[in-house]
Amino acid sequence: LQGAETENFEFPLITKSGMHIEVLLNATARRDEQGCIIGVVGIGQDITARLAQENEYTKLIDTANAPIFGVDTQGKVNVWNQCAMQLVGYSSEDVMGKHLVQEFITDEYKAAVQSVLDQALCGEETANFEFPLITKGGVRLYVLLNATTRRNDRGNIIGMVGIGQDITGRLAQEREYSRLINTANAPIFGVDTQGRVNVWNQCAMRLVGYSADEVMGCSLVQEFITDDFKIAVQTVLDRALRGEETENFDFPLITKGGSRIEILLNATTRRDEQGNIIGVVGIGQDITARLAQEREYSKLID
Repeated sequence: LQGAETENFEFPLITKSGMHIEVLLNATARRDEQGCIIGVVGIGQDITARLAQENEYTKLIDTANAPIFGVDTQGKVNVWNQCAMQLVGYSSEDVMGKHLVQEFITDEYKAAVQSVLDQALCGEETANFEFPLITKGGVRLYVLLNATTRRNDRGNIIGMVGIGQDITGRLAQEREYSRLINTANAPIFGVDTQGRVNVWNQCAMRLVGYSADEVMGCSLVQEFITDDFKIAVQTVLDRALRGEETENFDFPLITKGGSRIEILLNATTRRDEQGNIIGVVGIGQDITARLAQEREYSKLID
């Protein structure tokens, strides 16, 4: 009525039957032909269902069994669910309105996490981003994050929602697994789905003479298997990459010094936590001396 118009004013209305509905209102001054204000026209939108849906969405986020947080376009926390609170130790009151990166991310990851947030705020979402968080009690956790762009009902970007997974235990288990492999008293090697070496333990290094640095990323078959066994070894790897494992496969390797040694191999399919095949791990046994002894034994018998 003073000429100051209002957009997107939200208020409740009670219907004749007593039902509570929510209305989003644009209030516009109404004028006569001389320009004098003679009233107000309100254009409304019933947002009852939308608010109910948002409330359900908020409830689902808050009670989800995964840590979920969100930031606005300034990087300030505006979503912090119960699982995030339990995991990190900070209550929603501790974090709401505070800058996520500056106040809760370790210094060495500030730039990387900020980059993920910036990408999401530009509409570029990120999956499986791994970074550390420090809990309120000072414990370092590792989180695997999916960063999703958050938009309003008009499609405008209003922030980012991150759905996380605590992978601290899994990483500790993987490190222990790597340590056991590396110190095992049997030669163990691994290849990825392209047949390139990505595991090479100390026993393999001592047996064959090549260091991990010399073999990592190289094709196992093309660079370290004798020509007469290339096809057979490749077949074993291909089968393992289809989930068909092989036991007691006998093949030769040429050491760095040029000696021929005989290996008895068990080839095992390697999978990620979703069950997808990501490579092959081979556990070997040096049977060179045993085969020489068997040949000597056969010769004596003959």
